[in-house]
Amino acid sequence: MRRVITTALAAAALIGAVEAQANYTKTKYPIVLVHGVTGFDTIGGLVNYFHTIPWNLERDGAKVYVASVSALNDSEQRGAALAQQIVPWAGANGGKVNLIGHSQGSPTSRVAASLRPDLVASVTSVNGVNKGSKIADVLRGVIPANTLIEGGVNGLANAVGGVINLLSGSSNPQNGLAALKTLTTAGTTALNSRHPWGVNSSSYCAKSTEVHNVRGHNIRYYSWTGNASYTNILDAVDPFLGIASLTFGSEKSDGLVGVCSTYLGQVIGDSYNMNHVDAINHLFGIHGWTEPVTLYRQHANRLKNKGV
Repeated sequence: MRRVITTALAAAALIGAVEAQANYTKTKYPIVLVHGVTGFDTIGGLVNYFHTIPWNLERDGAKVYVASVSALNDSEQRGAALAQQIVPWAGANGGKVNLIGHSQGSPTSRVAASLRPDLVASVTSVNGVNKGSKIADVLRGVIPANTLIEGGVNGLANAVGGVINLLSGSSNPQNGLAALKTLTTAGTTALNSRHPWGVNSSSYCAKSTEVHNVRGHNIRYYSWTGNASYTNILDAVDPFLGIASLTFGSEKSDGLVGVCSTYLGQVIGDSYNMNHVDAINHLFGIHGWTEPVTLYRQHANRLKNKGV
């Protein structure tokens, strides 16, 4: 009898562990992944901006949507589009969503939360451009304003955006020059003055707190980032990021964004061994020592435990 009871208890414990794992990422509200500059949701259903991350969240309970906003445009325009896009998703799933934005997806998500705080439970920045990028500053500085060169660069960028639209089956408006301006230090500072929640603008490396009241609604803000540019010799993107990181001098960066620029709300981590592209589990799963999928799964569990 004792053996039967022991076996039954062990079986119950095993079943409980399996059930707990099965619900590990089951947040109260759905997760909306928001792509960065030159991004998309999916191309032909074959290439996903976030690679396997949506599936790895869904396999243990999460409901996941992937937003589709302009590949190239300012964060205000992208945020307004995202605010409209989340309305039916929130309505069908408890009234709110959890936004997780990579790169420009972070300020895009922040704008959406500012416009529709009633629909947003949390905003999470992954390697986000929350205080500008020195890469954008340099590019804006070398392109002569109000010249044929500027017009040509903008036309080329818009053409790239058009190709992304074509491949992803989208019709999002494109504005390459606006995208560049909004990602500069000056452009992001202006955006932060209009949508300040989650960002501590008292100094470049100042951190903020988790919960902010946005127009009468409490929203949780989080962020994490990597601090390395060259993380895997097999990744074809890493040499480019390694060269780009020289722009930051002695400042730690992920190759495109300085570590302090990524701070939003509660900083979960700022020293992961991953670069800007590793953060979305690309190039096709090639990354550094940090496993990006694990960070997303752990965060989904964090949101679950916070009741959102």
